[in-house]
Amino acid sequence: MNCEIIAVGTELLLGDIVNTNAQFLSQKLSSLGLDVYHQVVVGDNLGRLVEAIKLASSRSDIIITTGGLGPTDDDITKLGLAKALGVEMVLELNSLERIKSHFIGYGKPMPIINERQAYIPVGCKAVANDNGTAPGIIGEYGKKTYISLPGPPREMIPMFEEKIMPYLKQKSNYIIKSHTLKVIGIGESAIQECLGDIIIGQSNPTVALYAKDGEVQIRITAKTQDEGLAYERIKAVEKQIRSILGINIYGSDEDTLESVINSLLQDKNKTIAFAESCTGGLISSRFTDIPNASASYINGVVCYSNDAKINMLGVNKETLIKYGAVSMETAEEMALGIKKISNTDIGVSITGIAGPSGGSDTKPVGLCFIGLAIDDIVKTYSYIFNGNRRRIKWQASTKALDILRRTILDIEVK
Repeated sequence: MNCEIIAVGTELLLGDIVNTNAQFLSQKLSSLGLDVYHQVVVGDNLGRLVEAIKLASSRSDIIITTGGLGPTDDDITKLGLAKALGVEMVLELNSLERIKSHFIGYGKPMPIINERQAYIPVGCKAVANDNGTAPGIIGEYGKKTYISLPGPPREMIPMFEEKIMPYLKQKSNYIIKSHTLKVIGIGESAIQECLGDIIIGQSNPTVALYAKDGEVQIRITAKTQDEGLAYERIKAVEKQIRSILGINIYGSDEDTLESVINSLLQDKNKTIAFAESCTGGLISSRFTDIPNASASYINGVVCYSNDAKINMLGVNKETLIKYGAVSMETAEEMALGIKKISNTDIGVSITGIAGPSGGSDTKPVGLCFIGLAIDDIVKTYSYIFNGNRRRIKWQASTKALDILRRTILDIEVK
């Protein structure tokens, strides 16, 4: 069966609110084996909403709306559904009592305007809202199913998970399971070439590539009637992909580059400190987002100026005069310096030109040097990153973390 999601609200069209409801619903519907072929956003206009519901009814089996269930004049979803179906609205007494109880719980009488929320199209059933005043609705008309959910995620999500999902499970004989592999150090087009035969020959499971900031995600999705069979098929394809991409796959599903590195450091009982110039503490910020990072992360220093590099890390003034702050030599001394003052096993440094100004013919915007001191060895790496200031900083921090990951695994960094 296929579904269509209609999000109602002019604020969505204006970009005042991001439509996270559609993302959530698509993911949940997919897990139930229900296909989502269309997503629509409609403003608070009754005529256009009726039009959108009729169009959805012509091409989809299950139509789900979010938003527009409040008590004000611009909350038109249920009325729009009633008009699209050609039925009247009727007062649902249980819903009215629940709404009144909601206000009593706050020690207030129910405003008369809220009575509107208790009206539903004839033929629909109300779905109790445990987190707000707006009840949802479910209606079956012929072979079509209509579901209306409140707009606020704190109301919509629990209503869907607790009351709508059990209902929809009866509508599908299939389940859809996905597994995501996370790849770094190789671009999307190169991965496409490497996995050409797998991608061309895909049917079930399917394989899809998604480019993210500094990495590529490979989603393997199987649709079956048995969960065990779905995972079996996914595992077989994953084995093929891992045999091709190898160490470039740094993790899967909920893994992040930082969390994987943190686990590696703790497994090897290693400690680390970061010295950052152009990234301004971004690497430390990313790393300390991980729970239990303190077991491996000791210290982070933002040494933006030359004086900071000299006074905080012990970088030689002569090095800065001769080679400049953005240089292989400075990155090396920064890495050694942070390792020494923090008394860690590993020191990582980064210095560069994030732009948009400050570049030259010999040292263009985007040029970054990364230093890594581990045990008695120090290595430095040079890269040029493209994009705006934020993107250059993110790419530089990601590359530094991947160099660290590969070094811990004793893999040669190119």
